[in-house]
Order: sequence, then structure tokens, then C-alpha cells
Amino acid sequence: MSCSNCRNGADGKPRGCRSNGNCGVNGCGSLTVFDWLEGVALPSGQRPFDVVEVRFKANRKGFFRKPSTMDAHVGDVVVLDVDHGLDVGVVSLSGELVRAQMNAKGTKDDHEIKRIERKATQEDIDTWQKASMREADTVREARGIIKGLGLEMKLTDVEFQGDGKKATFYYTAEDRVDFRELVRALAAAFSVRIEMRQIGARQEAARVGGIGVCGRELCCSSWLKDFRSVSTSAARYQQLSLNPQKLAGQCGKLKCCLNFELDQYVEAVKDFPSPNAKIKLKEGRAFVFKMDIFKRLVYLIAPDGATNGPVAVTLEDMHELLEMNKRGEYPHSLTEFALDEGPDEVDETYSNVVGQDSLTRFDEQRRRRKKRSGRNRSGNRNKSGGGDAKASGNGSSQGGKPEGNKQGKPRKNRRRPPRNANAKADKS
Repeated sequence: MSCSNCRNGADGKPRGCRSNGNCGVNGCGSLTVFDWLEGVALPSGQRPFDVVEVRFKANRKGFFRKPSTMDAHVGDVVVLDVDHGLDVGVVSLSGELVRAQMNAKGTKDDHEIKRIERKATQEDIDTWQKASMREADTVREARGIIKGLGLEMKLTDVEFQGDGKKATFYYTAEDRVDFRELVRALAAAFSVRIEMRQIGARQEAARVGGIGVCGRELCCSSWLKDFRSVSTSAARYQQLSLNPQKLAGQCGKLKCCLNFELDQYVEAVKDFPSPNAKIKLKEGRAFVFKMDIFKRLVYLIAPDGATNGPVAVTLEDMHELLEMNKRGEYPHSLTEFALDEGPDEVDETYSNVVGQDSLTRFDEQRRRRKKRSGRNRSGNRNKSGGGDAKASGNGSSQGGKPEGNKQGKPRKNRRRPPRNANAKADKS
């Protein structure tokens, strides 16, 4: 995966590492191996390994033998001798770790390994970049040609060879496609040698890339290269609902991550009873509703709605209930085995998150607004309904002292006198 500063600038070079197009962490490709043997001297009499790993577009990698007179280091741009021309790639690994990578991938160190011609010159790099800049336009034009021919296939990507004389078209298709007429049309349109290569849906997602629902880069485009088949039994073992929209990835197939923890789930499920197990009670039969592998709990549904919801029992109590049924003993109800789960673990552990904000802060704000609005409405009613009573009490002729406030001072009568108050006094 790339470093945090690897963002292309206006000139196409990374703005963070500023290493003329090469990442500052020696490669941003998937499964990039850190050369921890760099700088370690070889034993006396041992010659350095003459095969290096070269990276191409979309993290495609291959092994090539370098000349004895050339020193190849990580990040060097080299010219390669391939079929029907020359190609350009970047060295991603050198030294003894290449031997270990070849053994891991089952590649034999024999005469079939192609050779490196030389280190790339500026002219070779310019030709390589011009060929790469044609790829986006080539994809658009080729899709129009495929649509015109009415072929049932989807063009995913196009990769030009370093010398610009050959282009590889990657496509996906459900059935076999006769693209002989398509190859002739593409060769006439782009004047290059055409190679058609069919890939699967997972390989397509790996070349395109993207972000998964987990918020991380797709595993197939970052590190995963062993695409194993994924079945719905993996979801059943993990107690997941068989919802295609949630179980499918960007490729439309089942997510590869369903296989990551499958072995642990298979081992854990061995301790649990069958999902079809039934517990005989005096009041009826209880059925297994679900199983929580992490908490080691079994949820049972009481017969005839004896309880409000599923009853949680521990795994040990579940085995005890099954043993009691084997002995011919039938408990009266599940209440004596029911487990009080207590407060929700999520509320206790994750009550305060980033910025010390409560997860229920919006609910609290709504309650405050409701209380504040209710207090305002009640205050307006008191002012409108009780004002005359207070005024009449303060203006009575019984000679009582006015009511005092909290500071002990007499409260002023803020009521305005009527406009004709003097006239009324003269008449009296």
C-alpha cells in the first residue's frame, strides 16, 4: 500500500516523497516486500542472486534475470526483453529475497526467465509515458467498437507495452467470445499488435481498485493474490444472514474476507449444539433461535410465547438441558436457566468516543429543547392569566405591606396607571 504522502501533483510525481516518480518507501505496489537484507554482506564466496522482481501496471509483477555487469536496485527503471518487442518496468525487489519469492510462487530458476536489456534512458521513459497516456482514450474507443459489433463482453483495462507496439486488452465475459473480427478492428484502429486476455470478476476488481464497506482499500488490490472460492456455507458458519447485497463485494461475488476467520468459526461451532436442537419442557418444546459464539450463549424461544422474547442460556446450561432430556427429565420452564445479561456492553465501553461526545447527545439535545419549549409555554400562560390577580392584591386598600423580594426590598408596582386616573380621583 502507498504511503500517506503519495498523492500525485501537477507533474504526475508524488508530492510527498519527491523521488522522481518512485515512492519514498521503495514501492507502492501490493505485496511489496521490505528488503530487510539490504546492507547485509553475503557470506564469502557466495555470488549475489542475478534475478530481480519487476513491477508493471496494476501491480503486475514478474521475475527477470539481470546482466552480470549491471547493478539493479529497488526503484530503477529497466528495459526488458519480452515477446514481440521491449517493455519497461520498475524494479521492486532484488537480492536473496527474490529467491524466496520465487519459491513461494513456484517459479523455477531456469532458461525460461527473460532477461533485462539495460537500464532505461530518458528516451525510453518518454516513450513509455506516451504509450501509457493513450490507454484511457483507447479504452473508450475500444468499448465503442465492441458495442458496434454486439459482443457480450466487458472491456476492463488496456495496458500498452513499453515501446508502444503492443496492447493487451483485459476483458470479462460470462460465455465464450469469438473476438477474431474484434482483433482485426482494434488493430486497424490503433495500429498496434493486439492481445486479448480474459480475467475473472475478482481480477477485474483488483485492477480497478476501490474502497470496501470496511473503509479500507480492497484486499484484492492491496495484498490478496490467492483468490479462493467462497461459498454461502462460510456465511452460515458465521451466523450471517444470507443477504446478497451485504455479502457481495464490488466484484459482485461473495466477499473474500468471509474466508479469513472461517477456520476459527468452524472450531468454535463444534462446541455448540445443532441449530435444529429442541429442548423438551413440561410446558412444551423450546427451539434454538440463534447462537452467540463470542459470548458462548444460546438463545432459545420458549413454547407458546411464555416469555417476551428469546431466553439466553449459557453453553454449559444448554448441554445440561440436553443431558436432562436424554435422562428423561423435563424442566418446568426456562426461567431457572435464563441468564441475566445485564447492561449492554456497547453502552458501557463506547459511551464516549472522539471528542468525549456521548452517542446519545442528539437525544439529550432534543429533550432539552422539549423542556425549554414547554417551560416557555407554561410561563406565558402564568403571565397572561395571573397578572390581574397580583395587581389587585398589591393595589388593595387594606394597608398591608407590599410583598418583599429575595433581597428584602419592597417590590415596585410596575403596572402602569390608567390615563384618566386624576379625573377619577376628582370625581370621588
